Amino acid sequence: MTPTPFKRLLLTGAAGGLGQVLRERLKGYAEVLRLSDIAAMAPATGAHEEIVECDLADKAAVHQLVEGVDAICHFGGVSVERPFEEILGPNICGVFHLYEAARKHGVKRIIFASSNHTIGFYQQDERIDAHALRRPDGYYGLSKCYGEDVASFYFDRYGIETVSIRIGSSFPEPQNRRMLSTWLSYDDLTQLIERGLFTPDVGHTVVYGASANRDVWWDNRDAAHLNYQPKDSSEVFRAKVEAQPAPAADDPSMVYHGGAFVAAGPFD
Repeated sequence: MTPTPFKRLLLTGAAGGLGQVLRERLKGYAEVLRLSDIAAMAPATGAHEEIVECDLADKAAVHQLVEGVDAICHFGGVSVERPFEEILGPNICGVFHLYEAARKHGVKRIIFASSNHTIGFYQQDERIDAHALRRPDGYYGLSKCYGEDVASFYFDRYGIETVSIRIGSSFPEPQNRRMLSTWLSYDDLTQLIERGLFTPDVGHTVVYGASANRDVWWDNRDAAHLNYQPKDSSEVFRAKVEAQPAPAADDPSMVYHGGAFVAAGPFD
């Protein structure tokens, strides 16, 4: 059954790498797709798109952005490890502004682009589920932990439901050995978003965003109600990836879930 589209769906971070991919893929889920970023975006392609430039650190602008929206896919913010001061505005203040705006405007469903970097300090021989203690690997990972806590709080207190997707590595194909385990195809990401938007009674659900890869570190048993069934696998790229020179055994990309992020910085 095709889900009934929302009247207006907001996608933040629409100028980013995944945002540009999702811009086309989310059109069928809403009569109008509102696209937002602080960076320049391609013009709207018709009445089914709205372009709104917005700085997530600007509370008033975010409240205006969310007005008239039925659901939100929040992919905005800094997406790599950076100094804390660069993370603070978009990733920490921004997520608070977004949820406060959702509360005030009656939005009841949010997809939050969380990250595997919330648990980046687990080692690759450890298999974990959504209840494992979070072990962020940097300021970026800390900001995503905060976002998940905001999502949990706003469900418990205000009934705003969120699916937090701990995205692994979503690219056209895996780029290195670590990504053979963390890779998430664009089709599987789209399926996760669809299940997150339209599955009833999700509360605050945390789900790991990875395709059906051979070697998996993450157990999604606690998100079984989403009925996420990944269709793709990194295995078709294994020979190409393994033809690359192998990193040293103690390289972070060969040891930790979070790979190189565990060693990024300090920035002083």
